[in-house]
This record gives sequence, C-alpha cells and structure tokens, in this order.
Amino acid sequence: SILQRTKGNNLDSDKILLSVKEHPAYGISERKLRDLMNESNFNVQIGRRTMIHRKKFERWIDQHTCIF
Repeated sequence: SILQRTKGNNLDSDKILLSVKEHPAYGISERKLRDLMNESNFNVQIGRRTMIHRKKFERWIDQHTCIF
C-alpha cells in the first residue's frame, strides 16, 4: 500500500472500522475526510455514527495517489 502508517500512531491494524476521530494518523484533516466520505463509498453508517471501512479507505487512497 502506498499509504504508510508510522510507528507509534493510534491505529490498530486489526480494526476493520475506524471512527472519524482516529483519522489523524492518515494525515488528512477531519473536514476533508468527511467531504471524501460523502463522495466515496468507504464509510459505514451504524446508527448515528459514521465509521470508516479501513481497507476500503486504504484502497481508495491507493487508487487516487499518483507517484511521479
């Protein structure tokens, strides 16, 4: 994966769903992440909570990242 997580971040690699509050390890602002969630399909709605499907989100990043 192009997305590299640094040692010591707060993401547990076994988690399937992440809260929006767990986003800082990705280096994306919460506002931008919510905008991306509204236009993409990596979010999961559980009641009133919106969660991020980690693997779908990482796949989305891989598909939308250019390496020069």
